[in-house]
Amino acid sequence: MDDLANDSAVRPLLSEARLIYAITVPLSTAIILANLVIILGISCNRQLYNTPNYFFLSLLVADLCTGVALPFIPWMGLNRSLSFSSCLLVHIFPNFLFLAFLFNLVIVHYERYMCIMSPLHYSSFWVHRHFPLVLLAVWVPPLLYASLPAFGWNNRAGPGWNGCCSFNDTGTLGAPVNCSTVVVAAPGGSECCSYRRVFPNAFIYLEVYGLLAPAILSIAGMTGRVLWITRGQMKDICRLHRSVATRGGGQASEREQRLNLRYTRCVAAVSLTFLACWVPYIIYIHVSVVFLLSKETRGNSTTHIVLSCTGIGSMAVMPLVLGLANRQYTDPVRKLLHKLRDRWRRRQDSEDMAL
Repeated sequence: MDDLANDSAVRPLLSEARLIYAITVPLSTAIILANLVIILGISCNRQLYNTPNYFFLSLLVADLCTGVALPFIPWMGLNRSLSFSSCLLVHIFPNFLFLAFLFNLVIVHYERYMCIMSPLHYSSFWVHRHFPLVLLAVWVPPLLYASLPAFGWNNRAGPGWNGCCSFNDTGTLGAPVNCSTVVVAAPGGSECCSYRRVFPNAFIYLEVYGLLAPAILSIAGMTGRVLWITRGQMKDICRLHRSVATRGGGQASEREQRLNLRYTRCVAAVSLTFLACWVPYIIYIHVSVVFLLSKETRGNSTTHIVLSCTGIGSMAVMPLVLGLANRQYTDPVRKLLHKLRDRWRRRQDSEDMAL
């Protein structure tokens, strides 16, 4: 009977592990490699050694760390048997990396937003004058906030955790029991590790609606404002073309069409990028909050795994879109690939001549 219980408890864990690694390992590998390519491109070009690129480099480092932690993030929503210190670590560290990534993303958008809003005073902007302090501000507060459960703001001594663990009173796998009364029932002094034990409801609400939602709204607002300013500048350019066209030529209409088409493509690209990168994460966050309000300790693990992987993974693609769209960041790698291709072609030609 014990063997049957063990098999019935282990099979779901194995299937969940396979699903997590099948989704996250390819996605994490792509994120890590793309970040390394852009970081290498910035490091090899001395012309890019300036404050805006330092901020973007910090964002790439945070995104790289998020890619490394991506395979571990879906496990945060699943119940496991771990010591409480290990449970704190596997929840706090990914949360810190994610918050640092979000703070870095906001400061990069803010810096570029101010560059467009005040181009004449751009070099004297406070972000440029005190950029080391700004870099500390986007890394230290996320670490402090994410570490609050380790300093006592946790739910370890909360009410019963029915269905949380899969250990019975003898320390073997079996039917779920009340984990708050048998926290040391698992072998090796392990407890039931659940995000509900690490993060109290107030902590989750504060992070979602006090940090994440304002950050996403600020990024959306700055992006929309930049598009609006670009629209106004394009209208001014079109008026100049019309004034020139009245003096001779009549070519303004064609140029206006090209400008309107380019602006339409820009709006479409920005909108699609925003929707593709943020909508899956927003859905994941709201589904997680709904699950939290449902008062259920066990939910559909497959749905949680898919939503967490796609939500965090799609958001981590945002810096890669910004980086790969800039040819200055990818020129060193492109030149290296061209050299390797030319060398390979010369070797092939020499071998053909030898034959």
